[in-house]
Amino acid sequence: PIMATDLMEIDDSLYSRQRYVLGDSAMHQMAQSSVFLSGMGGLGVEIGRQYLMYVCPLCVQAVTLHDTKQCETWDLGSNFFIRKEDVLSQRRRVEAVCPRVAELNPYVHVDMSSSALDDNTDLGFLRRYQCVILTEARLSLQKRVNEFCHSQQPPIRFISCDVYGICARVFCDFGEEFEVFDPTGEEPKEVFIQSITQDNPGVVTCMDNQPHGLQTGQSVVFREVGGMVELNGTSRQVSVLSSHSFAIGDTSQLQPYTHGGFFVMVKTPKMYRFETLERQLCDPRVLTPDFSKPEAPLQIHAGMLALDTFQEQHSRLPNTGCLQDAEVLLKLTEEVNALVRCLSRTARGILPPLAAAVGGLASQEVLKAITGKFAPLQQWFYLDAIEVVKPLQPLSAEEFSPRGDRYDGLRACIGDSLCLQLHKLRVFMVGCGAIGCEMLKNFALLGIGLAKSSGEVGIYSLCIYLSVHHRPRPHRKATSYTAAEATRDINPDLQVEAHLNKVCPATENIYNDSFYSSLNLVVTALDNVEARRYVDSRCVSNQRPLLDSGTMGTKGHTEIIVPNLTESYNSHRDPPEEEIPFCTLKSFPSVIEHTIQWARDKFESAFVHKPSMYSSFWQTHSSAEVVLQRMQAGESLEGSFQVIKLLSRQPTQWDQCVAIARLKFEKYFKRKALQLLHSFPLDTRLKDGSLFWQSPKRPPTPLEFDLKDSLHFAFIVSTARLFAGIYNIPYSERDLSEEAITRILADVKIPEYRPSEKVKTDETAKKPDQIKMPLSSEEERDAIAHLEQAIATDRVTPERLRMSPLQFEKDDDSNGHMDFVASASSLRAIMYSIEPADRLKTKRIAGKIIPAIATATAAVAGLVALELIKVVGGFGFESHKNCFFNLAIPVVVLTEPAAVKQTLIRNNIYYTIWDCWTVFGHEDFTLSDFMNAVREKYGIEPTMVVHGVKMLYVPVMPGHSKRLKLTMHKLIKPSVDRRYVDLTVSFAPEADGDEDLPGPPVRYYFSPDGETP
Repeated sequence: PIMATDLMEIDDSLYSRQRYVLGDSAMHQMAQSSVFLSGMGGLGVEIGRQYLMYVCPLCVQAVTLHDTKQCETWDLGSNFFIRKEDVLSQRRRVEAVCPRVAELNPYVHVDMSSSALDDNTDLGFLRRYQCVILTEARLSLQKRVNEFCHSQQPPIRFISCDVYGICARVFCDFGEEFEVFDPTGEEPKEVFIQSITQDNPGVVTCMDNQPHGLQTGQSVVFREVGGMVELNGTSRQVSVLSSHSFAIGDTSQLQPYTHGGFFVMVKTPKMYRFETLERQLCDPRVLTPDFSKPEAPLQIHAGMLALDTFQEQHSRLPNTGCLQDAEVLLKLTEEVNALVRCLSRTARGILPPLAAAVGGLASQEVLKAITGKFAPLQQWFYLDAIEVVKPLQPLSAEEFSPRGDRYDGLRACIGDSLCLQLHKLRVFMVGCGAIGCEMLKNFALLGIGLAKSSGEVGIYSLCIYLSVHHRPRPHRKATSYTAAEATRDINPDLQVEAHLNKVCPATENIYNDSFYSSLNLVVTALDNVEARRYVDSRCVSNQRPLLDSGTMGTKGHTEIIVPNLTESYNSHRDPPEEEIPFCTLKSFPSVIEHTIQWARDKFESAFVHKPSMYSSFWQTHSSAEVVLQRMQAGESLEGSFQVIKLLSRQPTQWDQCVAIARLKFEKYFKRKALQLLHSFPLDTRLKDGSLFWQSPKRPPTPLEFDLKDSLHFAFIVSTARLFAGIYNIPYSERDLSEEAITRILADVKIPEYRPSEKVKTDETAKKPDQIKMPLSSEEERDAIAHLEQAIATDRVTPERLRMSPLQFEKDDDSNGHMDFVASASSLRAIMYSIEPADRLKTKRIAGKIIPAIATATAAVAGLVALELIKVVGGFGFESHKNCFFNLAIPVVVLTEPAAVKQTLIRNNIYYTIWDCWTVFGHEDFTLSDFMNAVREKYGIEPTMVVHGVKMLYVPVMPGHSKRLKLTMHKLIKPSVDRRYVDLTVSFAPEADGDEDLPGPPVRYYFSPDGETP
């Protein structure tokens, strides 16, 4: 392992998304910590993997893995680090697991122990650890170790976890006083102020009724307040009055508020108090995840304590399906309920997805214990999967008995028949990033898509990513290929096919109806809404279940979509993301997000859009002479003026690229400010008498270029490099030195500044590429003259008619892309007196990076896989659960999916989103025949027919009545391989004057048998 002294920098190529979640302070804190993890079963390795895989970028002093058991065939179904050869060679579990866990992270020292840990063990060795985690431990040992950890000064953070069949628990004890420096992990936002009253108490109102997101008792700090200047830099405790106003105590003695200012929430540490396991057994504090069964956590608490007692008395778990053992367990709980019976029957088994979900939550608690970031669990968390096994209760005990293979643990929970159904499953997973790889691990353990059972898992990914377990690979491959290999390592019997085609309308010839019809279900592991909406529409069209999930930092959600039972993903729409007004970006930034977006837009315009347009123009018009002739003849060629401007200013040497960069600096960071201040001096007032320059508008300050300033130098070098890149101009490392840049800049002449009288402040103004600007005759003459000169001086060569557009790549620090965005954004921020962002935050915003952490991705994948079992079993609506969680707080909420809605058309004719009416036609089938067929088959009169955006028949449209005699082939003009089209049909209302009634899509097949005509 690489020691912390050798590598104290965090490797962003691996850990940037985790840094956004945890922050550098918490990640460095982990470098000083040692962790003891006992129990290398399915839950133990889940916790160990998640802790090590993503969130330990520096050297933890030690992670010790402890276990005393040997590898068994049974373990292959829940422990993804144990292989068949480990079982055959009778290796200890910890010996098999340790090197594979250590491989996840070269920065962490991992050692192992197989010493006895029981009631006679001297626990003194635990003093060198900051956190102790027990899995698969008897309750008596848990209590003994917990008492020892709680009594230390400072206390050793203690976590115990168990998964028995369908039930799981997590317990935390972090000592009598545990301080958390950031309970929520939410980034404080700047909120601009509309007004502050001079009163007792003074009331702050947010600008434009923006929600402040505060809670009573929290504190805020004020900045840039006009008039009531005494508030600036001070912290005040708030009392919330409404979503956009709050009281801050007495302001009656302060000067009157005049304008501007903003506030930011102050993060205040919070103290948490914990009791020992012994005390908590009688009066447990539990987190309730499912409010439809609020009694469940305490029932599971009683049931699992009875299970602990059963083990103490019988030195074993209840036998699978044994009614006598179930009765003993029921007597121990002193109450009769179905959950305890199910727990008894499945206790010897394990549901790998349940271990993954609970492992995610438990791993997050380990991070909290070590870093002091996020609110810890107080103190119990129980989760059950009774909905998975309830419908299976009538089955015989034989169904759940072991067969001596890797699926015995799963079989003990869901039975042999359902296991076989999983083996035969054909699944299509779209997306193979972090969630996708976690999903594949669950598929491997569940035996989904076995070759010998004609099952298959198809995975699609278009991106380059790390493998499913972050293992080093000699060559970088597309995720889907790498993940497929890693999945077969876990379960060699899996049939996994990797795809690289984008799943979108353009690939419907590949992912057609026949393809979807061959599937049992679809799983999405995507990071954008539009892709989800498209896949959802294909699943609805082909009546296929869809399991969706997503994460953002410590937050996660799952959504289960089942044909004819639930609504679909497209049934609900989130509000669209607010765009920053163009005028704000161009002239009046007020927060750092504005300057970062401005820099990102400059990159797109200069290094992507313009080079693309330039190259495209000369591909269309290969001869400059012909272009000149057509322009001289008065012909307007789209893009010609911009292209000729680029051609006339095209650099040919590195020195010229540096000169362009220097002129850009002058334009962006000095002249822009001078122009704005010329047009709107600092004392400018609006018609109502208020100041023009008040929050959120900030007056700019012109920047004087200084090559000794590292930010100025970084802008010049990165900008020059990018211009050299698009113009294919070579340069050397020596050319990038301060000495070389200084020499070049000494010869650059900066033109004298002359203010313009034209400045836009209209906030509805559009970007230049969204409007077409009329060209004056003078501009036309200038363009023609420039092109004539270029031709006359032999500057129109094939090389000069080609530019190389860049593609923004945030993760390659050698390409200069982030150097440009970071330096340009920071310089603009300084110009507008905005606090600049560090490179990491700039990269997140510019690259639209979604923060991610292994704990959340593992949890959503586990929860989705549990739902997958229910879908495959054909369980009813009441069995399914959607989930939202935030592991930081922590909160877990399980809810029923939205039930499918029935919409009344008329006369007791209903339809749902899953309905699709069908009409079979033929080559001579007319529009009139189609409308008659709908009326006769479904008993309702169609009035309007639309195909996509094309109106095939609207009675009020001129000439549409003549279309009734035209054939459907002629109206739709289908492609050669098209079997059908989905048409939108409206129906006649019950009363004249009412609006037409909507209905389900009507699928029109072009041939009587539905095959390709």
